[in-house]
Amino acid sequence: MLLTLEYAQLQDKEDSLKRFREEFYIKPNSIYMDGNSLGLLSKRAERTLLESLNDWKEHGIDGWTNGKHPWFFLSEKLGEMIAPLVGAAANEVIVTGSTTVNLHQLVATFYKPEGTRTKILADELTFPSDIYALQSQLRIHGFDPDTHLIRVKSRDGRFIEEEDIIEAMTDEIALIILPTVLYRSGQILDMKRLTAEANRRGILIGFDGCHSIGAIPHSFSEWGVDFAYWCNYKHLNGGPGSVGGLYVNSKHFGTAPGLAGWFGSKKEKQFDMEHYLTPADSAGAYQIGTPHVLSLSPLLGALEIFAEAGIENIRAKSLNINQYLMDLINQDLHDFGFTIGNPIDDIRRGGHVSLEHKEAARICKALKENGVIPDFRAPNIIRLAPVALYTSYTEVWEVVQILKKIMTEKQYEKFKNEREVVA
Repeated sequence: MLLTLEYAQLQDKEDSLKRFREEFYIKPNSIYMDGNSLGLLSKRAERTLLESLNDWKEHGIDGWTNGKHPWFFLSEKLGEMIAPLVGAAANEVIVTGSTTVNLHQLVATFYKPEGTRTKILADELTFPSDIYALQSQLRIHGFDPDTHLIRVKSRDGRFIEEEDIIEAMTDEIALIILPTVLYRSGQILDMKRLTAEANRRGILIGFDGCHSIGAIPHSFSEWGVDFAYWCNYKHLNGGPGSVGGLYVNSKHFGTAPGLAGWFGSKKEKQFDMEHYLTPADSAGAYQIGTPHVLSLSPLLGALEIFAEAGIENIRAKSLNINQYLMDLINQDLHDFGFTIGNPIDDIRRGGHVSLEHKEAARICKALKENGVIPDFRAPNIIRLAPVALYTSYTEVWEVVQILKKIMTEKQYEKFKNEREVVA
């Protein structure tokens, strides 16, 4: 079937999620394809941020327990709202810290080298920040990261095979840290299978959910995942620097936090000011410091939209609109040297298309000049993310036509083939 503009317009007309597009601030004459890096602002997120500001204005210190959104319980409330998106009980999720801070907390808590089990298993394609944290934790424990951080190799530079990860689960491994979705290629790892294999070997396993939360459904509790952590500013649209989130399986409740802080206290004990921590009997135990209220508040509104739209419906549209993008690329851009570098099968691909080209950095700059906001990842990847809640099929069609024009006219040649400060 020829993929025409009329086809895209028909898909938009039949889109069951189309009403949510009106919830977001979308810049005129611009097509936003970078929601996998920073989601757009919604009117509801703006509203709940302003409500918390008003609580501060009206109540001062009493905003901790009074007002529209009492701050003292805000992290727990948001954990309850996020729990359905990760497949967990409400008390297994807390909104706190940042991605790397939460990773440090979880590794400090659950990495317990003993006997021959002293190594941490990761993969060579994971986001660098995770590697920095793991190297740091190994050094703190007196181990050399060069020998004790095992990184599973990619066979092709794009994907990680589950068989290779499982083969690396030896009796030397104490802890496994893997991404749910690889940030470059968008590959979804088989979390259920990998967790079962880790559990069978008595190895704790945790996942970085930054590129999957809000884009795909999860079943962390059902699968037996030990812990997970993520940011909330990508697909969840929590805003730049939005507070992160973490999940701890209830079977680990009672395990003392590796990095103790007073917001990990039981709520009724926190202000007793004792020099002995009584941790919360929930994921809240793994909080450290005072929550950043003004970076939490936008999530209240943002998550309302997810509850109404439904993560299964979001995933269904995401698969369809990304497939449409790939089909258009194959139809209209086959003569220009592009390669689709993400998995093709639905079960293995996340929420973005990874488009490879030797001139990727220059092409991204040309796209921006033409009103399209993409994302570049070194060395040669243009990430394009049609987001189910606010991207239209017509916009996807327009993006591919703009790309075709850029390549036909060689507009990219006036730019240097190097990344910007923020890629």
